[in-house]
Amino acid sequence: MKQRTWPDRSTGYRFTALQFPITEKDNRRPELTASARKARIKRRSRFSCSRSIKSTEGHDFASLPFDVLNKIAASFTLPQLRAASLVCKSWNDALRPLREAMVLLRWGKRFKHGRRVRKNLDKALDSFLKGAARGSTLAMVDAGLMYWEMDKKEAAISLYRQAAVLGDPAGQFNLGISYLQAQPANAEEAVKWLYQASIAGHVRAQYQLALCLHRGRGVDFNLQEAARWYLRAAEGGYVRAMYNTSLCYSFGEGLPLSHRQARKWMKRAADCGHGKAQLEHGLGLFTEGEMMKAVVYLELATRAGETAADHVKNVILQQLSATSRDRAMLVVDSWRAMPSLH
Repeated sequence: MKQRTWPDRSTGYRFTALQFPITEKDNRRPELTASARKARIKRRSRFSCSRSIKSTEGHDFASLPFDVLNKIAASFTLPQLRAASLVCKSWNDALRPLREAMVLLRWGKRFKHGRRVRKNLDKALDSFLKGAARGSTLAMVDAGLMYWEMDKKEAAISLYRQAAVLGDPAGQFNLGISYLQAQPANAEEAVKWLYQASIAGHVRAQYQLALCLHRGRGVDFNLQEAARWYLRAAEGGYVRAMYNTSLCYSFGEGLPLSHRQARKWMKRAADCGHGKAQLEHGLGLFTEGEMMKAVVYLELATRAGETAADHVKNVILQQLSATSRDRAMLVVDSWRAMPSLH
């Protein structure tokens, strides 16, 4: 027969030979003096500390080699470096060169753009190179950009490659674009680095990778994959990808045919200042009879350089009253593009 060895825990007692009634008075804890409370807190913190040390046994962060730590933190921003420096004294010492690189990077940007100091490109490049020498991939990329603008392509590519190998998405993207623009181009190597940057979330790399897949450049033609990367870049705020995503939905190429999704992405691209999208969206509104809205987008397209919008816009304006025309132009004059990546 199955017998119960231990008493029911609901009684609150481990043994049941002698049971005492539980009174409300027994449940009340005695009041502690201020000194007793401090002593208890001190004991608890000491116990917590020892337990923490035991729990991290075999995971000593301070034992991480400095070169490995610096590779991991090479693309860190200043707030990330400050947070990592608080882990332990060893990390604080190891990350000092990267913190110094952040200061040099800030001064380099000031000299490059003339912020609070007189513009001086030589000092800007010098600051970036010193930051790069301390291991910062952000400084490597900025120094590479300056070399590229100075037509020193090999020096730029060398710095981009250093940043790319250390896992910096901007360095990977710039290296990929450099290979595409080289004479002769190395499209296969470009796609390799664009893919690395794309999976890290770099939206411009996602768009360029989609273009390579769409054109079969450096990789086999794959419209479905191209459309997928267009969509990811569009969702990340890249305006050109929004336009291409709309076209994919509109023609059912790489994405399911959906006029609702096509219109949504075309309007979003138009609202972000894409001239062709403004033309296409304006024509769509015209066919739906939305004359006032149509003339606004067609006027925006005209101002963006889309001459094809001019004829249709003038036809609509002839049908509107003087008051409506003035109101439409007032809307255009006060229009501001939505924030996006170009």
